[in-house]
Amino acid sequence: MDFLYVLAGIIILLVLIVRKINPMLSLLIASIATGLMLGMPILKVMASINNGIGSTLGSMTMVLALGAMIGKLAEDSGAAKSIVVVLIRLFGAKHIQWAVLITGILVGIPLFYNAGFVVLIPLVFAIAGAAKLPKLYVGIPMAAALSVTHGYLPPHPGPVALAGIFHADIGKLLIYGFALSIPIAIIAGIFFPRMIIKTDRTRDLNQIITFEDVHLLPSAFKSFIIALSPIVLITAGTLGTIAFSDGAVRAFFIFISDPTIALLIALFITLMLQDLPIAKAMDSCTEGVKGVAMILLIIAAGGAFKQILVDSGIGEDVKTLANSINASPLFLGWLIAALLRVTLGSATVAALTASGMVVPFVVAGASPELMVLAVGAGSLMFSHVNDTGFWMFKEYFGLTLKETFKTWTLMETIVSVLGIVGVLLLNQLLY
Repeated sequence: MDFLYVLAGIIILLVLIVRKINPMLSLLIASIATGLMLGMPILKVMASINNGIGSTLGSMTMVLALGAMIGKLAEDSGAAKSIVVVLIRLFGAKHIQWAVLITGILVGIPLFYNAGFVVLIPLVFAIAGAAKLPKLYVGIPMAAALSVTHGYLPPHPGPVALAGIFHADIGKLLIYGFALSIPIAIIAGIFFPRMIIKTDRTRDLNQIITFEDVHLLPSAFKSFIIALSPIVLITAGTLGTIAFSDGAVRAFFIFISDPTIALLIALFITLMLQDLPIAKAMDSCTEGVKGVAMILLIIAAGGAFKQILVDSGIGEDVKTLANSINASPLFLGWLIAALLRVTLGSATVAALTASGMVVPFVVAGASPELMVLAVGAGSLMFSHVNDTGFWMFKEYFGLTLKETFKTWTLMETIVSVLGIVGVLLLNQLLY
């Protein structure tokens, strides 16, 4: 019966989202309803909701806020566009897809998916028009790159929230996430569009693509530092912690590997390197935080739903069921998130809802970092008409529903399926 009550709670959540109720309110209502159906006293329901909100936001608020500030500064200062120009010149138009793919990954690290899409889509259209290539041929590499960074790499909301819930090490998560993201982005972003879109890639187009106002953009050196400094700091700190066993040096690396500290240092580096007046830079920081405010509230409400599932004991029931069918906990985490993604639409909501069911797997010994990636992969599965990303892609590229399913939906499914395959391979190699 408990599983039926949880299913009823998810149906309530689905109905509210379909009726365009704000996801935060939908999650809170579904949390209360699910807790009561599972027989929890009303006071315990409210205590679980408060604890879930506090524990979820406590580990990630500053990470998301600082990441949003850096991303907005990268956008407003022109650093994101500068990276595009440099990579186009480096790779040449014959290898335009590779330039766009790498740009999407680099820009996607500090920018959230929707922001990265809006920033890059005009450049994608300009490149496609100048090179006389189909828009999708250039656009799918961008979308694939932004999708993998959204699903697998901090400081994006889903991975950061899951890392807090599962107590995963952000540094290890970044290293494992990059090990998955690069090959998946290449397959989904380079080889997939070449299979479905026929075009002549043999022409020498290097002299065709030009950009206006390049002299107004920040230098390539500054732009790459702005985009990559958070990742470099966290990764260097993690590797330094592994390399040094004790002493002040190890303490220093532990300090800079903390995501909040790494992003704070990266923000100061960004402020020193970008050419915006300090008042304008602070306005950009404020706008960046405004842009992530609703995401934080949705994640908070998702944390409440997660805590209801944890405190009700449904996670233990899922664990018992998993033991009875002898399935990999990582695969089950992916499957639960995938089913919720197809049902609910939002990748972040699907990941947070799934987390409450799979926490016992992590407690029982599953790698928290790999569980983050497994659930993150599941949350990208089969994006369709209930996902805002589906409609954004459809409308910007002027596609029919059938064409959107054959391009965007199939690309997201490839990213998700390859993700769980990669997670299971990493688990075999590392544990």
